[in-house]
Amino acid sequence: MKIKILNGILIIDILSVLLILLIIFVPSTVARAIFGLPFLLFFPGYTLVAALFVKKERMNDIERIALSCIFSIAIVGLIGLSLNYSPWGISLEPTLYSIAAFVFLMSAVGLIIRACTFKTNKFTTEFHFNFPGWRLNKFNKYLSIIIIVAIFGAMGVLGYFIAVPVVSEGFTEFYILGINGQASDYPTDYVLDNGKISQVIYSDGTLDTTSGAGIVTLGIVNHERQTEVYYVKMTIDDELVNINLSETITDILGPIELQQGEKWEREIGIVPLHTGENQKVELLLFEDAGTTLKDTLRLLIDIKGVE
Repeated sequence: MKIKILNGILIIDILSVLLILLIIFVPSTVARAIFGLPFLLFFPGYTLVAALFVKKERMNDIERIALSCIFSIAIVGLIGLSLNYSPWGISLEPTLYSIAAFVFLMSAVGLIIRACTFKTNKFTTEFHFNFPGWRLNKFNKYLSIIIIVAIFGAMGVLGYFIAVPVVSEGFTEFYILGINGQASDYPTDYVLDNGKISQVIYSDGTLDTTSGAGIVTLGIVNHERQTEVYYVKMTIDDELVNINLSETITDILGPIELQQGEKWEREIGIVPLHTGENQKVELLLFEDAGTTLKDTLRLLIDIKGVE
């Protein structure tokens, strides 16, 4: 029995475009998970194999499927490693677009090579089914059965986790960023003149003589799977000090009410009260009206007097 369908490369391209549209326009759905798994574990390798091995007789279908899965794991790992050292990082959209770009590029290469190699129409593929005889040797029969069982097993596991999702433990992101919006370049050295800060030097060498405080960006992101109310206090050498927030000076920030997934981020000023080296600045995150300590951030600063 012969079945003529659209070329596998074009099917993969269409499914990849469909997944991108689902992720952009549709909230988290079962369809995203169903298309996402083969997108990661099969599509990149299949298009690479299609570009490298154009003539089908060089490789049987079982070898092509196995190589596609192996290459996909390697390709996705390399793309993830590259993104980890890029400005975009490993997040949904950069990962999606990077893998999709690889799939489309390899698809184009494969189709161009096929067009140059074959004179007939290669935008469709014929499948030949011979169920009664099953003309395979014993090894290929057993290997085919194992692959079929593995595919159905993976689909069953995927279906189970979609139907009964595992609820991970909630957590809260609590962080500070330096003057360049990175996890670096914090204020390190102060000059105290008649009880006021006249100079602040940051770890990247930046000199500030106007703000009268060491500026950092304080951030909180709620991943607790429920609405949370937060409070923040600051101590220097275990002594409670005020926090400069815009034009407001307060001994406690809060209440900061955040929904699940919501982020709060503000610039605050750190103002030490006396001279001394290696003074320990601690930003304390509380919940329950400021009574339950949830997290702590620490910095070390040096404060000198005017010579």
